[in-house]
Amino acid sequence: MQKRTIPWLFESSVRKFSQNPLIWEKNSDTYNYLTYRQMQELVHWFAAGLLSLGIKKWDRIALISEGRNYWLMSELGVLYTGAISVPISVKINELSDLKFRLAHSGTKMVIVSGQHEHKIDKIKQDLPELEKIILLDPKESYDSDEILVDEILAKGKAFLESQAGRDKLNQAWQSVEEDDYATIMYSSGTTADPKGVILSHRNYIVNTEQSLTVMDIPPYFTTLLILPWDHAFAHTVGLYTLIKNGASMAAVQSGRSQLETLKNIPKNIQEIKPHFLLSVPALAKNFRKNIEKTIKDKGPAVEKLFQQALKIAYIYNGEGWNRGKGFRKFYKPLYTIYDKVLFSKIRENFGGRLQFFIGGGAYLDIEMQRFFYAIGIPMFQGYGLTEASPVISSNKPHEHKLGSSGKVLKDMEVKIVDENNNPIAVGQRGEICVKGENVMVGYWKNPEATAKALRDGWLHTGDLGYLDEEGYLYVLGRQKSLLIGNDGEKYSPEGIEEAILDHSPYIDQIMLYNNQNPYTIALVVPNKAALLDWMRKHHYDCKTEEGQCAAIKLIEQEINKFKPGGKFEGMFPSRWLPSTFAILGEGFTEQNRLLNSTLKIVRPRIVEYYKNRIDYLYSAEGKDVRNEWNKRIVQRLSLKGEEETLIEQTMQK
Repeated sequence: MQKRTIPWLFESSVRKFSQNPLIWEKNSDTYNYLTYRQMQELVHWFAAGLLSLGIKKWDRIALISEGRNYWLMSELGVLYTGAISVPISVKINELSDLKFRLAHSGTKMVIVSGQHEHKIDKIKQDLPELEKIILLDPKESYDSDEILVDEILAKGKAFLESQAGRDKLNQAWQSVEEDDYATIMYSSGTTADPKGVILSHRNYIVNTEQSLTVMDIPPYFTTLLILPWDHAFAHTVGLYTLIKNGASMAAVQSGRSQLETLKNIPKNIQEIKPHFLLSVPALAKNFRKNIEKTIKDKGPAVEKLFQQALKIAYIYNGEGWNRGKGFRKFYKPLYTIYDKVLFSKIRENFGGRLQFFIGGGAYLDIEMQRFFYAIGIPMFQGYGLTEASPVISSNKPHEHKLGSSGKVLKDMEVKIVDENNNPIAVGQRGEICVKGENVMVGYWKNPEATAKALRDGWLHTGDLGYLDEEGYLYVLGRQKSLLIGNDGEKYSPEGIEEAILDHSPYIDQIMLYNNQNPYTIALVVPNKAALLDWMRKHHYDCKTEEGQCAAIKLIEQEINKFKPGGKFEGMFPSRWLPSTFAILGEGFTEQNRLLNSTLKIVRPRIVEYYKNRIDYLYSAEGKDVRNEWNKRIVQRLSLKGEEETLIEQTMQK
């Protein structure tokens, strides 16, 4: 009888799809693939090699690498031994953060690519449980605790030449049980030490099957895995759903740096011609910006035509469920023309076969969903979190409502509760709670956090939302990110922030803040290029007070669009819209740790970092948006690099 474990899943798919391409990798000029059968051979060799080195069930093995053939081989090989995989983001550059994960998990071995080996080298002397470092790329010389992956594979191949070796490998993977731990995935640790989410084999298999009730993935489908492979979203929806159905995945071509790797994505999309892509809001915004820039570069006539086409598409598509229904059917001929003339050309830039995006990771507002729906590549937004393996709900091609996160997946329960943990009525806002076989085992070595998250058989997500009468889930943001008025009333800022960003070309990033204060304020990172371009066109100079005030007024007008009398009046309660703002000279980035590895803003760190600016905004002088601090930042907009950063840091002191 087949167990609900990842080794059983993979072995079953190899039997059914042995010659299908499984994974595409580009190391030179072209992509080449490994079949399911070829990957199985590598997995068996690698697992056997680990067994020959003394790896036992429940040992923890960390994996730090860009997505590639050897990433998949490594994780599957670890799981075949009964050991636990600890996938770690390649974006973690703070050595203390990395050391915490390795020490806390009790990692016995680390599998690491050449680009990140230096990180391990700097901290291994303080990791007594770490016995061996497996290098995925060769180097000139090796320490006594280092071994190249080729040697592991050779050891494994020799190990399997005997019947005893083959029996030991078969016994190892077949003895893995459904409730055995598969991975320990660490959270970003935005407010405290990261928590290690334990996901079992059953968690993954169940959520994989649940996800496949939402999307149809035939064996001929392929995707380019743009998202980090260490995330639960990429694991379940990017790896295991494809493996179950005999489809294939491709790795982004690795560059010499993370930035170079990112630059390879557009070219790789053209080469792989994916049938679907996984996305998160930050990625969706980048795609949209690139599309709009391409259109703008073609001149005012094309840009005007594109805006008209979007307008017609938005009307015709409605909220998705009512597409082309009622009066909308009269727009179909015009929409069809626009689609052929404009939108189809955009789709060609995505390889020409892209049918849809699966979106997750954070709040994606309805306007962004409408945009991608209009160009003929719907972004079916879902909702999930690592603790749920991770998919909880999703829109799907035959059942979707733009603005929502879709319906709850099969064989899963969701309830909305108030602050006293009492279930509340349909349409009312509260905390989202989840029950099902996809819910995590708990947090590694953290019984207090486990007890807080898992109560009475339910996972308390810490996210706010509501269910409508048709069962669609709407996610409003994190409880911890709430704006709290001086009267105790609460509101989630994320929808406001997303809407401002989506409707303003002059604002790159924004964070709203109110912690029991008389009014809400905002920290604004301007789009310097767009702002300076606007100033040049209107003959303003950022070095003059007139120019500084004009730039500040422009930012103010962008925010005021959502206030009474503005274009988007009534979209949000006025009291939660910022009364004043601070213009920042430095953006929120992973490097300054104001963005986490999933590109979400780290609110507690931002509040701490900009405490002086926040306090100033609640002073009489600071409440005036044309205050001296904002003028000073605008004055420095044309400066670049270190000088600009130095000025910003000086203002924090």
